[in-house]
Amino acid sequence: MIRLLVAEDMHVVRSALVALLGMEEDFEVVAEVGRGDLVLAAVERTRPDVALLDLDMPGQNGIAVAGELARAWPQVRVVILTGVGRPGSVKAALEAGARGFVLKTASARALVEGVRTVAEGGQVLDASLAAAALRLGANPLRPREQELLDLVASGCSVRESAQRLFLSEGTVRNYLSAIVDKLGARGRVDAIRIAQENGWM
Repeated sequence: MIRLLVAEDMHVVRSALVALLGMEEDFEVVAEVGRGDLVLAAVERTRPDVALLDLDMPGQNGIAVAGELARAWPQVRVVILTGVGRPGSVKAALEAGARGFVLKTASARALVEGVRTVAEGGQVLDASLAAAALRLGANPLRPREQELLDLVASGCSVRESAQRLFLSEGTVRNYLSAIVDKLGARGRVDAIRIAQENGWM
């Protein structure tokens, strides 16, 4: 019997996943949560074999949770489930310790077989995403630059970003200029697009 934890913030999607997986004779869903920051406690309580994690969840995203599980519960194998396949996200998930990366557009059968493969110690990746992830270079942004780009993407002005990061407005502008150069972008909006498409933010 393969014991499963399902972490998905959209209730309807989570219920559908639990129902789908529960129909398999060799699967048992032992926990379901709607936030990433609830996963570790649920794992400690229920000891699943596989954790199926949504990539984008409140509290903590699936990649961050995968990294925590790799450190605290390495015996729990992780499958990341997402509606958007970005090469950077695939690379980050694998580096965090995930064993599978499945698109929500995959068939139910592909998901079920993917979970079985990961439970048995294998790896599951969409072939085109895996190839793109291998071609993708490392994230060129330093943590501070990434933090700033996240603030700008959320709508913060230069002044607001400077206040939140305890920097001068001139320093923030210098950081933004460096970010645009590093990403080969035409401007801030283009830099945000490039970073999002590569899964760097």
